[in-house]
Amino acid sequence: MLPLLQTTMVEPGWVDQNLFLAGYGATQAMPGPLFTFAAFLGAVEIPGPSGWVGAIVATVSIFAPSFLLVGGLLPFWDTLRHRTGMRAALRGVNAAVVGVLLAALFTPIWTGAVHTAADFGLGLVAFLLLTLWAVPPWLVVVLGAVAGETAVRFGLPV
Repeated sequence: MLPLLQTTMVEPGWVDQNLFLAGYGATQAMPGPLFTFAAFLGAVEIPGPSGWVGAIVATVSIFAPSFLLVGGLLPFWDTLRHRTGMRAALRGVNAAVVGVLLAALFTPIWTGAVHTAADFGLGLVAFLLLTLWAVPPWLVVVLGAVAGETAVRFGLPV
C-alpha cells in the first residue's frame, strides 16, 4: 500500500514528500499503522476535504475494498480453505508479502530518508533499539525525532 499511497498523494502534490515520510514514521509507532496513516494523509492533504472530514473519508476509503472483498468471499470460504490448491496459493501470497514489505522499505523509505552516513547511523541505532533491546516503537520514534532535531539545531548533516 505504501508505494500506491505515495504515488497517489505525493506525485500530484497533495502531500509533501517529507510530510508523507514523517507521517509514515510516526504512524508506525501506533497500533494499526495503516488506519492511522490513512487518517493522517486525509487530514493533511491539500485539496479538500481535509482535517477531520478528510481523515474520516480516507480511513473509510482505505478499508472499504477489503471489507467488500471479505464480505463477498465469506460465503465460499469454508469450501475454499479445504482445497489443496487454495492453501498452496495462500502460502505463496504470505511469502510474497515479505518481498513487498522489503520493496516498500526500500522505496520510498530508504531512498527518501537515507542520504548521508548520519541518516544510516540513526536508522541503524533505531533498528538495534527495536530488535536487540526491545524498546517500544513509540519511544524509538520519539528518540529518533529528538536526535534529528538536535542534529538540525547543531548544523549536523541529516
